[in-house]
Amino acid sequence: MKRFYVIVFLLIAAAACVGLAIAEDAGYVLIAYKNFRYESSLWATLALMVILGLLLWGIKLLVELVTASTGLVNPWSRRNRSRRVQIAIEQGQMDLAEGRWASAQKHLARAAEAERQPLLFYLGAARAANEQGRYDESDNLLERALERQPQAELAIALSHAQLQVDRADTEGALSTLQAMHERHPHNVQVLRQLQRLHQQRGDWAALIRLLPELRKDKVLPANELAELERRAWGQNLNLAAQREAGGDVGLQSLTRAWQQLSSAQRQEPTLVLAYAEQLRQLGAQAEAEEVLRGALKRQYDSHLVRLYGLLRGSDPVKQLQTAEGWLKAHPGDASLLLTLGRLCLQNSLWGKARDYFESSLKVERNPETCAELARLLAQLGDTARSNQLFQEGLNLLDERLLALPLPATGTSL
Repeated sequence: MKRFYVIVFLLIAAAACVGLAIAEDAGYVLIAYKNFRYESSLWATLALMVILGLLLWGIKLLVELVTASTGLVNPWSRRNRSRRVQIAIEQGQMDLAEGRWASAQKHLARAAEAERQPLLFYLGAARAANEQGRYDESDNLLERALERQPQAELAIALSHAQLQVDRADTEGALSTLQAMHERHPHNVQVLRQLQRLHQQRGDWAALIRLLPELRKDKVLPANELAELERRAWGQNLNLAAQREAGGDVGLQSLTRAWQQLSSAQRQEPTLVLAYAEQLRQLGAQAEAEEVLRGALKRQYDSHLVRLYGLLRGSDPVKQLQTAEGWLKAHPGDASLLLTLGRLCLQNSLWGKARDYFESSLKVERNPETCAELARLLAQLGDTARSNQLFQEGLNLLDERLLALPLPATGTSL
């Protein structure tokens, strides 16, 4: 309070002094320039200059207030611009997660243009455009991302390849990934996407060529890689047999594909099964029987045993004897009992075949076994039991048939 009184006193004293000065001498100011002429007292001129100074200071203060970074007044200020970008980011990400593609593209593209690190927003906008079928816009957004962040070329290319797969452009995706593979030969994600793409395209030969790199760079867990390797080689055997229109040419192509496998691979039950099945389909049943016999001698496998019963080797009697030799070690294998029944049919041992089929059904109710026994019983004259087994086999083959509506008995078509 004392300070206030002091300030008021000083202002009054200053005003009094100024008043005395003005009363003593008003002064005179003349400014003339060409046709302009200004005349006034010194004190009026000084007052005018003070008023102009205060006016300029007020204008400056207003401009600073409007353009201030706090953005309290100006909607285009840095703060409000940041708020709008943040809102666009949040809304765009939510739209992308919830599948509102058009809105996601608009918000994320806007956020990408405003941000210093726009990669993720461009990728999201490109995906949203891709989901709408706007492929050119999607590609343009990725190109813009590459312009803004050229160091992210690999990430952008991987996203582009996935978008190409999503739009069923597997050729384009393959070109994109191959280019990245050349530049980044040991990148795990590039190898992973190439592996998936080869599988999707059914290009098993290309996948086989990629397998050493998948193993070297540890792209997949060991057990998953082993399963993929078996599948790839098995599918390659199937394709090799089908590549030529049967006959000796197809057999030669299959044999070459088999010889490409390592010694350890040629002992894999899954690959042996694929090879023997293709031999059977090409009519080389004796060769298939020999292959299976050798494989089963090394390692017993129920799947191989089942196929063995579908083959007719060069000596059916010896084939039956070989299979019966396995029965001692595997008396409860339903597949082996089914195979023995089939081999007995090849040797016209009807009663023995019936016994083996019955034994197999006691272990496992299987539609194939039902069908084999039903066919045999029909030929032997037991039609009632044969029909019963056919019906049971049909029900076992696809239990979903029981859930389908059927017309009432006796209904005419």
